[in-house]
Amino acid sequence: MNPENSRLLGIDFSSSPSKKKPVAVAVGQWQGAVLAVDELMSLTTLAEFETLLKEGPQAFGKFERAAGPLEQLGFVAAIDMPFGLSRKLVEGLKWPGAGRTDFQAWSDLINFYSKLSREQIRATFKAWCDARPVGHKFAHRDCDGPAGSSPSMKWVNPPVAYMLHAGAPLLMKAGVHIPGMQRGDKTRVALEAYPGYLARKVLNRASYKSDDPKKDTADRRMARSELLCALEEGMLFGIKVQVRPYLRAKLLDDVKADHLDAVLCCLVAAWAAKRADSHYGLPKLIDPVEGWIAGVPPL
Repeated sequence: MNPENSRLLGIDFSSSPSKKKPVAVAVGQWQGAVLAVDELMSLTTLAEFETLLKEGPQAFGKFERAAGPLEQLGFVAAIDMPFGLSRKLVEGLKWPGAGRTDFQAWSDLINFYSKLSREQIRATFKAWCDARPVGHKFAHRDCDGPAGSSPSMKWVNPPVAYMLHAGAPLLMKAGVHIPGMQRGDKTRVALEAYPGYLARKVLNRASYKSDDPKKDTADRRMARSELLCALEEGMLFGIKVQVRPYLRAKLLDDVKADHLDAVLCCLVAAWAAKRADSHYGLPKLIDPVEGWIAGVPPL
């Protein structure tokens, strides 16, 4: 398989998908040196997300125009959700994976974590934070600093601990290949992404989205327009992104920006696919318990 010829998927994950807050998917492919985003999808159940991981976007019957070699060549997916937990946290709690760096460490950890309830996760992580001084409450992964991302043990604003709880077991069950973490089907590659890292390169800290549709403002809409223009002009990773006009209008109008975040993730998938022979652009050594955010260089 040549990953450059694969489907390129950007996925903004939701731990409890619904019509109001779906798993947002951007589907693209290389057209010469341009990333062409052909379709935006909304998955309203975790079962649909699992189907996407197992069968690719063609399972949803929207991609007849791409018949041919692409249909057999799988995908590279960049997903906005944490794939692992802090090594410090796992060692401190003595959870499966502690003291180990083999591939089985990740699957053992995720198997254990998936069996916990959300209430157990919250209570355990809250007790961890309560026992630590201000400014050092949360246990961060090595990638959190350079990415500016929330620690994956955070259970509110955003509840990424629950995203890990809902999504990582499905990655494991689907048998996707996760470089440095899970040896799976190399025609179906999954990478962790964080769209906020890319958005800040264009907007700094300016807000471009809100979960409350009533809180859309002219400034937020302008920020979404700036982000789209930056994508189209190749300001991020040096890759120009082409979005179909009717999809572009949808991205501008969506105050939640779930699909815009998915397009940012799709860009990460494209960047990584070009680097498949170099560990998808990831560090050569990845702690399998923690993982790494694709497109983020180590400090």
